[in-house]
Amino acid sequence: MTKPPIRVLIVDDSALVRQTLKEILDVDPDIQVMGTAPDPYQAARKMSADMPDVLTLDIEMPRMDGLTFLDRIMAQHPIPVIICSALTEKNSELALKAIEHGAVDVINKPRLGVRQFFEEARIRITDVVKAAAGARISRPPKIPIPSRAYAVEPKLTADAMMPGIKPGQTVFQTTDKVLVVGASTGGTEALRVLLEAMPLDAPGIVVVQHMPEHFTTAFAQRLNGICGITVKEADDGDPVLKGQALIAPGNRHTLLKRSGAKYLVQVKDGPLVSRHRPSVDVLFRSAARYAGGNAIGVIMTGMGDDGARGMREMHDTGAYTIAQDEVSCVVYGMPKEAVKMGGVDQVLPLNKIAAEVIRYYKKHTEYSIQTVS
Repeated sequence: MTKPPIRVLIVDDSALVRQTLKEILDVDPDIQVMGTAPDPYQAARKMSADMPDVLTLDIEMPRMDGLTFLDRIMAQHPIPVIICSALTEKNSELALKAIEHGAVDVINKPRLGVRQFFEEARIRITDVVKAAAGARISRPPKIPIPSRAYAVEPKLTADAMMPGIKPGQTVFQTTDKVLVVGASTGGTEALRVLLEAMPLDAPGIVVVQHMPEHFTTAFAQRLNGICGITVKEADDGDPVLKGQALIAPGNRHTLLKRSGAKYLVQVKDGPLVSRHRPSVDVLFRSAARYAGGNAIGVIMTGMGDDGARGMREMHDTGAYTIAQDEVSCVVYGMPKEAVKMGGVDQVLPLNKIAAEVIRYYKKHTEYSIQTVS
C-alpha cells in the first residue's frame, strides 16, 4: 500500500519565499504542499479546517511573531514545525530558542541565483520535511529539543573527501583518546544531555550536528554557557583538547587529523557526503584513520544513514562505538542504520551514554597499534 504524501503548510510573510518553497517541495512526490499563509492568523484558519502533517514557519512576521505562534501550536495541537529562517545572528538565536520551544529543525531560507546552491537547498529542505514528518512530537520541556536530518537518495560517500582504510593498513595511535559524535534531527537536545554530563577531564570531543551555517555558531555558544566543559565552533587547525568539545561549522566538513602525538581538526569545503555538509561519515572515517582504537564513536538521533558506514570503519579499526537507542531518539534512523551495518558495540538510552563513554575512557588509556584485518 502506497503511503500518502506528507502534507505541508508554508507560513512566511514573503510571497517569493512561499512560492520558492512550494516549488521546491512540489517536485518531491512524497510531499504535498496543501497551502501557504502570509501570517499566523491565516495559518491558524487553514489549520482549523485542515491540519497539516508538517508546518514550515518564519520567525519574524507581521501581526504575530513565529515564536508566539509556535507556543500556541505546541500547547493546543503539537505537530512537527520547521523554522525557516534567514541567515542573521539574531535569527540564529531566535531559531535556537524556537527549537527549545518545540520546533523540530531549522532550515535556511532558499536563495536564488546559484544553481548548485539551489540544488543543495532543495535536497536539504525536502529531507528535513521528511525527517520532521517521522519525528516524535510532544509538548516541549523547558530545555532544547531537535535539530536535523535527511533522506537517502543516490549520494556521495566519504570517498569524496578522503580515501578509506585498506585491509592490512596499519593504524598508529597515540595514548590520547578522542570522542567523535554524530547527530541530526533531535540532536540539539541529545547533545545537550551528552555534553552537560561530561566532566572537565573528559576526552577531547568533535561533533557533527546537521545544522545550517551560522546556526552552529550560536548553538556552540549556547552549549558553552550551560556545560561544564568548554564548547566552541571548530576552526581549521583547532587542537582537540581534554575538557573541550568542537562543533563542526555548518556547511563545512570537519575531519580529525593528527600532528605528532596530538589531534587537531581540519575544516574544509567539499561536496555533500551522504547528502550532508558537514557529514558524520567524513568525521568518522577520519577518526578511523587517525585515531583507530583510541577513538570512541557515538551516533545519535537523526534520519537517514549518515555516519553508519563511518562507524563501521571505526569499529573495524578497534574504536569503541555506541548508538542511541530507539526509545530515546526523536528519529531512529542513523543509529538504526549503524546497528544494521554491524558497526555498533553498545546500544544505550540517551541518559546513559555519557557515563559509558567516561567508564570506557578511564579504563582504556594504553598505547596501541592496530592493523585492519
